[in-house]
Amino acid sequence: MDKSLLHTPEGVRDIYGTEYARRLLVEKKLRDTIRLYGYQDIQTPAFEFFDVFSRQVGTTPSNQLYKFFDKEGNTLSLRPDFTPSCARCIAKYFMEEERPLRFTYSGSTFTNTSNLQGKLKEVTQMGAELMLDGSVQADAEMIGMVIEALKSCGLQDFQITIGQVEYFKGICAQAGIDGEVALSLRDFISAKNYFGAQELLERHRVRRDYAQVLLRLSDTVLGPSDLCEAKRTVDNERSLSAIERLEQLFEVLRQYGVEKYVSFDLGLLSKLNYYTGVIFKGYTYGVGDAIVTGGRYDTLLSHFGKHSPAIGFTILVDDLMEALARQGLGPGVAPCGVLIAYEKELFADALQRAQTLRREGIPVTMLADVPDYAALKAFSADRMIGRAIVMKKEGNEELTFVWEKTDI
Repeated sequence: MDKSLLHTPEGVRDIYGTEYARRLLVEKKLRDTIRLYGYQDIQTPAFEFFDVFSRQVGTTPSNQLYKFFDKEGNTLSLRPDFTPSCARCIAKYFMEEERPLRFTYSGSTFTNTSNLQGKLKEVTQMGAELMLDGSVQADAEMIGMVIEALKSCGLQDFQITIGQVEYFKGICAQAGIDGEVALSLRDFISAKNYFGAQELLERHRVRRDYAQVLLRLSDTVLGPSDLCEAKRTVDNERSLSAIERLEQLFEVLRQYGVEKYVSFDLGLLSKLNYYTGVIFKGYTYGVGDAIVTGGRYDTLLSHFGKHSPAIGFTILVDDLMEALARQGLGPGVAPCGVLIAYEKELFADALQRAQTLRREGIPVTMLADVPDYAALKAFSADRMIGRAIVMKKEGNEELTFVWEKTDI
């Protein structure tokens, strides 16, 4: 047998046993919190027509998509994120709807990144979309909900950093920066690459006062009291409105009681071009990148024929799990069910006992062997079983295992 058949391709991996049980528990906590806010489940296809994720839509760059053809010659793509698919779905089934729509999703996304980046190519995402609502209250609901969802998993030390894409775009428009130059500048500022941004601005002879404001974005993390100062550094209506929106947002977040988890970064931008206003990311210890990304995308639905505002977020479950583990917060998985270990001659009695327990809703694992205590305990720990019934000819024995958190 070819040993390579046992290995997965770069960027994907198997998950099983206790690790998978913990993941399912975390996903349940996240989903339960999101549902408390009135969000309904939605499932979209794992692959769509390529145009759903095209450059015009503003999603993942084409060279990072997994593309293939169907028998009719159509170009298809595995989804790199859920938002464009949800937008397409809403435009298709809710074209005449005018009241807010709330949906939540979970599943795998696929991005064909370079092996050198060390990132998974299949990532589990869970998120929510609030469509047909352009209010600041909708912005606050999204951010407040994601904070409560992270707290429900046991995470306490984290920060939601909020930016406003329109602040940056307003300065660029005033300075005459557009097209590919604006996109390159966005990438430099987003990466906190001060020198790259400076060189770009000098090369294109951007006026000094505008350049200074733009360069300050690469290292500006603000508290709510600093927003007023940021407003004094600009004089275009677009950027001023962006700051005012952030001030209004913070006031609503204070009513949610989550202000201690919030900071502002006017240099917070995204490579996803469909973001149009408020944008946010969630950071915590133990991982080098954001565990949450989100923002407003008021023009995305128009690509599918429905002109409506929308906002959403995505929790990167793989990164959240890593953060929880490194902070020693990984949820303990409670032992579940019963092991019936029996001598083969007692199969009928063992089956009857198992069927009785299963009718009571108790999971039962049957083992046609009676190993010694150490082996029995190891078998039960490996499968997260808390109780064993040993059936021998000379009588039955019931054992209860007490597992430490480090055992399972």
